[in-house]
Amino acid sequence: MSAATDAMLRGIKILDLTTIFFGPYATRMLADLGAEVIKVEAPGGDAIRYSARAARTPGMSPAFMALNTGKKSVVLDLKSADGQAAMRRLVENADVFIHNIRQKAIDALGFGYAQAAQLKPGIVYVHCTGFGSDGPYADLQAYDDVIQAATGTATLAGLVDGDPKPRYIPSLIADKVAGLHAAHAVLAALVHKLRTGQGQFVEVPMFESFAHFMLLEHLGGATFEPPTAPWGYSRQLDPHRQPFPTSDGFITIVPYTDETVRRVFEVLGAPHLLSEARFATARDRARNMSAVYAEIAKLTPARTTAEWCERLRAARIPAMAVRDLADMLDDPHLAATAFFRRRVHSTEGAYIEMQPAIRFSAGDILERREPPRVGEHTDEILGAIKAGSPI
Repeated sequence: MSAATDAMLRGIKILDLTTIFFGPYATRMLADLGAEVIKVEAPGGDAIRYSARAARTPGMSPAFMALNTGKKSVVLDLKSADGQAAMRRLVENADVFIHNIRQKAIDALGFGYAQAAQLKPGIVYVHCTGFGSDGPYADLQAYDDVIQAATGTATLAGLVDGDPKPRYIPSLIADKVAGLHAAHAVLAALVHKLRTGQGQFVEVPMFESFAHFMLLEHLGGATFEPPTAPWGYSRQLDPHRQPFPTSDGFITIVPYTDETVRRVFEVLGAPHLLSEARFATARDRARNMSAVYAEIAKLTPARTTAEWCERLRAARIPAMAVRDLADMLDDPHLAATAFFRRRVHSTEGAYIEMQPAIRFSAGDILERREPPRVGEHTDEILGAIKAGSPI
């Protein structure tokens, strides 16, 4: 990979009125690619600023800092005449307008798609919403828990362990998946604009985005009409598909292919299992994967996690120690790839910043702005507006 030469989206200006996680995650990724992202916040700032007690100072929560690296912050009261006037100038200078405000509310403020397109013909206008505008849920509020419930995701753990109580995945996974959809939608619309000169309205609904994500495997037998099998991807729902106990911890082993299953039994010291009727042929082994997992769980307590990792990897079997979140900071691979960067914020002091996972041979980000304080760049940007300078 050659040395970085330029930011991939340098020169693209994004006007960001999103809050919490979904939209800010999308614009964080675009900022990482070099876009200039102006985060317009209401007085008081984005609510995610105040979401955790771990902040050193009010308004600079860890989640906010992770989501908003690389952006500028401007505080505007869009219900005031001055705020609306400043906002119109920002729209005139933007390539992309992205928000998660209810469409009726943003129309009433004077910044719906038709209004924005009059101010800036060719603008890429992105609405991050909970549910698609054509459906009966269109006006409902959506948060990660709501979407996990609505898509059946909260019931998946119960299909594995038999506990009928629904449970959320302990991650804002629906927000982040929808943010990924929004980021690639912006990029696609920008490519379209480069080819045709045309802007457009883009709707990114969290419900549909996450339903698509989850049902890629879990639509299962319902893919066909009539269904050929129950909903759900059987391997993911197998109660024996769990980290395996070792003498000092847990390890994950993935016997995904038939050849891997054979090698796992050999490395674990139980090649005799392959002569049993349930494991005798590739078809038998595929039909009895739950039993494969169960047998592995009986064998792994014989050695330490480190011993099994060494033996399994030598045999080209996917395996990894199960670790705590805190172990990530000392991970040798993440250290080698410079995933974590230690920086000093101008007001928050020393902190850790995660770097983008994607690398480009022809371009990269040379330096990222630190996460902004509430309205940190208001005077700078409003001063440029008053002076008639480019924003």
